[in-house]
Amino acid sequence: MAHHRHRKPKGRPIDGWLIIDKPTGIGSTDVVTLCKRAFQAQKCGHGGTLDPLATGVLPIAFGAATKTVPYVMDGTKQYRFTLRFGEARDSDDADGKVVATSDARPTDAQIRAALPAFIGDIMQVPPVFSAIKVAGERAYDLARAGEQVELAPRPARVDRFELIERPDADTAVFFVESGKGVYMRSLARDIARACGSLGHIAALRRLRVGPFLEKDAVPLDRIAVSGDTPPPSPDLLLPVTTALADIPALALTEAEAARLSFGQPIPLVELMGRVPREANPDGGLARAMAGGRLMGLARFEDGLLKPERWLGQGGS
Repeated sequence: MAHHRHRKPKGRPIDGWLIIDKPTGIGSTDVVTLCKRAFQAQKCGHGGTLDPLATGVLPIAFGAATKTVPYVMDGTKQYRFTLRFGEARDSDDADGKVVATSDARPTDAQIRAALPAFIGDIMQVPPVFSAIKVAGERAYDLARAGEQVELAPRPARVDRFELIERPDADTAVFFVESGKGVYMRSLARDIARACGSLGHIAALRRLRVGPFLEKDAVPLDRIAVSGDTPPPSPDLLLPVTTALADIPALALTEAEAARLSFGQPIPLVELMGRVPREANPDGGLARAMAGGRLMGLARFEDGLLKPERWLGQGGS
């Protein structure tokens, strides 16, 4: 019985992005599980973890969209967080245990004076309650087991870091725009220290991930299915290509697309006059389009266009 060898994956083959407005108190992987079940989807993943305490933009990728997750995670992110002064917590947020206290409460001027040191290319020590691996173990597993976790500083890119509100002496609200891999909990902890106090994140909301904005986000309770509610409409999904909106498009013939799909690079000389102005000819990415369909991603390198990530039969 040869047909048993290629078992069909369970679920429906759905492709696209769903932008969830994640509520507080649930982990990112739990949201993925709920969405996968609600849409009865074969394949599902997320574009950038949010801590259980955090709310806001959590992009969920279905089917072919899962191949574009790395490009979304490389995109610009925006956050708003509330810093509570006076207590350091082991998790650097309100879910953790108090490990030290301070009576110091910085002025607005002291906070603003400390901010420039955290803008640009900085080095940042991640929170011990993070998914970073230490000798093959997740840091948060070691921390929960009561072990001392020492994490090395790592490069981070912060483009904007602004004090936007000061509700009272104990709290300050910030806006942050950053690249990938920047921990808001570390920023909160470190800015409080730089101001001569201690602090942790009391509230955190993600406003943007790459091309996905807060206004695109759907509340999770619109997705969750129970009993006899019908499954959510696939019309809620954004096309796979939405994730790549920031990457310049390059029009190819069907023959050129076929060459790339077989892994054959195309000399840029053959594409003269078609390479988008905003594309970086030295290592930049382009969206390979044929007949208005997205075929995949290709990279400009050494005078050639090389296939980077092929999506197959033109994602929608």
